[in-house]
Amino acid sequence: MLRKAGVLALVLALALVGCGEKTGDGEAEEPPTLGACRVLTPEDVADPSDDTEAVDCAEPHTAETFAIGELPATFDDTDYDDPDLGAWAYKTCSKAFMSFLGADESLVMRTIVSWAWFRPSEKSWDDGARWYRCDVVGGGEQTQEYVELPQTAKGLLTGRVGDQWMVCADGPTVSGSVKVPCTEAHEWRAVTTISIGDQDEKYPGDRLVEVTTRDFCSESVWAWLNYPVDYDYGYTWFHEAEWDAGNRRSVCWAKTDL
Repeated sequence: MLRKAGVLALVLALALVGCGEKTGDGEAEEPPTLGACRVLTPEDVADPSDDTEAVDCAEPHTAETFAIGELPATFDDTDYDDPDLGAWAYKTCSKAFMSFLGADESLVMRTIVSWAWFRPSEKSWDDGARWYRCDVVGGGEQTQEYVELPQTAKGLLTGRVGDQWMVCADGPTVSGSVKVPCTEAHEWRAVTTISIGDQDEKYPGDRLVEVTTRDFCSESVWAWLNYPVDYDYGYTWFHEAEWDAGNRRSVCWAKTDL
């Protein structure tokens, strides 16, 4: 998923201090604020920019900004939808996301929470704004609705993690299933991940990634289930676009109601 996951802080990409950016209707687009909370939906997260009003973090919310800042100068003349932006955001937000939650890459990929990133509106981008915002959100790409987050998600995955934050799947197969917290009814649980390659390696191709994932997950899930005679497993692998953005892991799923 390379979309949204945090907001770090250092305000405008313009040399304006304490000022907003002018949007098409004459109103100022506020730069992001670190620690701001919002009630976001999967539809909000699908957009490249977001102007949802912040709420008190003591109130119900589904998103929290954990990282903000200015984009590197190399993006000063970049198109609004340049794929390199997504790759940069993946590396920046995912690293900050793991630090914020207190977890490694394998664990965060097996939880219900994920991250999303936002940039200025297209009008503000054309006017020179170059900030970014990363939010932790209470769901992922195949989540129908987001769960509420605690007052702050900082350190959420430190220590023993409760099932309300682990991701399971409700459906006959992993592919296309609705992803839910493991406290809800489910048929599959994400139990392990596999590293497919190093960051400096080229994409090995769909076939090799899928076969490597399948073979590893077969053994890994078998061990996780304590070597039963019969068992079912599933796996989620990612394609070249996700590889180019920085993801090098696949997820293994066990069929279980545990």
